[in-house]
Amino acid sequence: MKVFISHSSTDTKLARRIADALRNASFQVWNDTQIFPGDNWAELIANQLRESDAMVVLLTPNSVDSPYINAEVGYAIGEQGYKGRVIPVLAAPSEELSQLELKIPWILKKFGMIHISNLEDDEEGLRNITQALKKAAA
Repeated sequence: MKVFISHSSTDTKLARRIADALRNASFQVWNDTQIFPGDNWAELIANQLRESDAMVVLLTPNSVDSPYINAEVGYAIGEQGYKGRVIPVLAAPSEELSQLELKIPWILKKFGMIHISNLEDDEEGLRNITQALKKAAA
């Protein structure tokens, strides 16, 4: 299964940790860290969205209002091939959760959300993401 990680550029470090964990679990992963200077980023992202089977959406204080992430999520939700394979990940310290939850698009609240509170070291959260994708792939 090929997984697209939707995230804000300010959350690249966390996106890389998630990508590494997923690759270690034998998933193919694409995120925008694979875009290089001079690349047509909009075309690359569109192609990767079409080629992917699942999406992990990082919802952080930096990303929740992003029109780019909203567009990527909108595509995935409307695409039959992603059915049951959009995994929202709420990534914020516990003290910021209530404010962040108010900003999450209503449609994502319908999915099972995974919470990562310690952005630097949350192995359980990474395992939960991997398990959710394995379950969705079955």
